[in-house]
Amino acid sequence: MMGGGQQQLQQLSQELQAIDEEIEELESQVEELQTEQTEIDEAIEAIGSLETGSTVQVPLGGGAYVRAEVQDIDEIIVGLGADFAAEQSADDAVEALETKRDALDDRIADVREDIAELESESDELEQQAQQMQQQMQQQQMQQMQQQSGDDE
Repeated sequence: MMGGGQQQLQQLSQELQAIDEEIEELESQVEELQTEQTEIDEAIEAIGSLETGSTVQVPLGGGAYVRAEVQDIDEIIVGLGADFAAEQSADDAVEALETKRDALDDRIADVREDIAELESESDELEQQAQQMQQQMQQQQMQQMQQQSGDDE
């Protein structure tokens, strides 16, 4: 009887651990999506504040930048996903970026929903584990009482 309870408890704690890991993974996904949104906001802001002839710092990678002059603020190349990009006017570029940002909002909401589901599943399993521990403690108490009764 005792062995079975211990085994079930161990199984529950393994399931809980797996759920926690999954939640952590999803939370880091949310962070990545939010970073992407921040970058989009910065791009939208830049498009609004730049004009033809503005000097900008262009990242070359590895923390190196070069100064460049904007030749035409109405020729903005926007990534469309799947390695495709299109040249767009400033207004269209802002619109495309806002659409991307809204899509990210939806994805964040979906991931947060998944997190909430996993958290409630985790709560249920924790309650089960507590109940099992209490039952096992009661059984141990009863066994100890029986044993002390046998000794008399």
